[in-house]
Amino acid sequence: MPKVRRSRKPPPEGWELIEPTLDELEQKMREAESEPHEGKRKVEALWPVFRIHHQKSRYIYDLYYRRKAISKELYEFCLKENIADANLIAKWKKQGYENLCCLRCIQTRDTNFGTSCICRVPKAKLEEGRIVECIHCGCRGCSG
Repeated sequence: MPKVRRSRKPPPEGWELIEPTLDELEQKMREAESEPHEGKRKVEALWPVFRIHHQKSRYIYDLYYRRKAISKELYEFCLKENIADANLIAKWKKQGYENLCCLRCIQTRDTNFGTSCICRVPKAKLEEGRIVECIHCGCRGCSG
């Protein structure tokens, strides 16, 4: 299958190091999108897509901010080409949001009482043995 070029501008130096991992995640994304959704709740069908999107953005974030393995040009190229989610990465840089699973979990307009998602509540504050699952992305607790 031919590779789809995102822009006419060639990717910056270092692209060949991260390209195999991004191609693998893109293949997983295609499989998740074409996966049958019979027998699942309406919201459950999108959970694998959210997880892979998070994984791809976290990969780019870790390479640039934690391991310092890629250049600023390559990082900005990935953001510009929408390979990684710039808004999600911006939240990860803020204190308290380091493990955020998706942006929908902190949007108050999507909840009944104008609060954040249940997965943002620390596990210590929940009942013992209670399994919490976010309805937006299937996260089981991203507050820490």
